[in-house]
Amino acid sequence: MRTALRSLKPARLATTGLTALGAAGIATTALAGTAHAAQAPAKPATKPAAVAHAHDAKAAKAAKDSDAKAKAKDEKKDGGKEYADNLDGWIREARAIMKDHGIPGSYEGIKRNIIRESAGDPNAVNDWDVNAKKGTPSKGLLQVIQPTFDRYHVEGTPDELTDPVANIVAACNYAADRYGSMDNVDSAY
Repeated sequence: MRTALRSLKPARLATTGLTALGAAGIATTALAGTAHAAQAPAKPATKPAAVAHAHDAKAAKAAKDSDAKAKAKDEKKDGGKEYADNLDGWIREARAIMKDHGIPGSYEGIKRNIIRESAGDPNAVNDWDVNAKKGTPSKGLLQVIQPTFDRYHVEGTPDELTDPVANIVAACNYAADRYGSMDNVDSAY
């Protein structure tokens, strides 16, 4: 049908009752010769093609800008470096802080322990072990109890046990003190 409409010359378009090919015009042309053709005449297109193209370009730019803003929202700046607001970003940011404070721990060692302890959920809470029964449940990515967090908290990170970066840094600080490094931890610690 599109080929047939494109092949119509302007003079022929006028005899079909179409002034511009819009959705209604195509429907009217498609129904020509049937009982439905007598329905309301086609309405002219509301926007010329150049205006429609400009609108599409603006919409595409707006969508691209929106995606960029969403990505920027998911990233945190720290001293000119950006960290994504996800497990990878939290570990990278924590390691940068750990480096500044001389706390050892590899990316792989930290991630391995996080996956075992919380499956990467910064809000994970252990409400069944001995610590929980004593009223101090393990919380966060590396399942730290509040007294341990308070003792090994590193200045410059949020003073909040379930903050992902603060939890990683405090846990790695504790593991360094107790085991030499988080890399040496292969079970609950």
